[in-house]
Amino acid sequence: MEKQVLLVDCDPQGNASSGLGVDTENLENSLYTVFFHPEDTPKALMQPFPFLTLLPCNTNLVGAELELVDKMAREYYLEEVLKSTGQTYEYVIIDCPPSLGMLTLNALCAADEVIIPLQCEFFALEGLVQLQQTLNQIRRRLNPDLAMTGILLTMCDNRNRLAREVKDEVTRSFGDLVFETIIPRNVRLTEAPSHGKSVMHYDIRSKGAEAYLEFAKEVVRRRPSEQTESK
Repeated sequence: MEKQVLLVDCDPQGNASSGLGVDTENLENSLYTVFFHPEDTPKALMQPFPFLTLLPCNTNLVGAELELVDKMAREYYLEEVLKSTGQTYEYVIIDCPPSLGMLTLNALCAADEVIIPLQCEFFALEGLVQLQQTLNQIRRRLNPDLAMTGILLTMCDNRNRLAREVKDEVTRSFGDLVFETIIPRNVRLTEAPSHGKSVMHYDIRSKGAEAYLEFAKEVVRRRPSEQTESK
C-alpha cells in the first residue's frame, strides 16, 4: 500500500529476516548488537524492498533474554531502540517470538497496538486466553495505552471441520475484534520465504497474497488517524 514500514525482527529464530533474503548467519549489525547500544541502530537497518525497512536479527538475540534479567527498566530496552532509528515510519511492525518471555514483553511495552495471529487449531485457541491475561497485566503495570487491534485467523482451511469450529468460537467470543479477512492455507505463502521474498514479490496473484492485501487494507481502516485523514 506504499506506506513507509519498519519491520523489527524480535524473534531469535530470525524468520522475518531470512524470509526477506537476509543471510542471518553473517549479520554484522542486528537487533542484538544494538539492543544495549541503541545509538548504533541506524547501522543495523536494511531496506530489502521499497517502502520496507528491516531491523534484522539472528539466534544471537537469545542472549538478550539472559542479559536483561538484572537490568533496571528491563522492559523498555526495545522502546529505546525504536526511538533511535533516526527516521519516521507510518507503521512499525514487531515480529515477536512464540513465547511470553522478556523479548515479547519488551515488544508489548514498545507497542501501541497488538495484532494476534491465531492459527485455526485447538491449542492456539487455548493460548489466546493466556495471552489475554498477559495483556491485561501489562496494561495495569507497564503500558496502560496498549490496545488490541484485532485477531487475525491464519492457516485456515474451510474444508476442515475443526478449523470452522475454531473460527466460529473465536468470532462468538471476541466479535468485532476478529478481522473480517481470513488467511487461508496456501502453497505460495509457504514457498515465498524459501525464495527470500515476501508473497507480494513472489506471487501477488496468489490467494495468500490477495488475503494479506485485504488484511493490510483492513488494518489501515481500523486506525483512527487513517479514518480522520480519509474524511
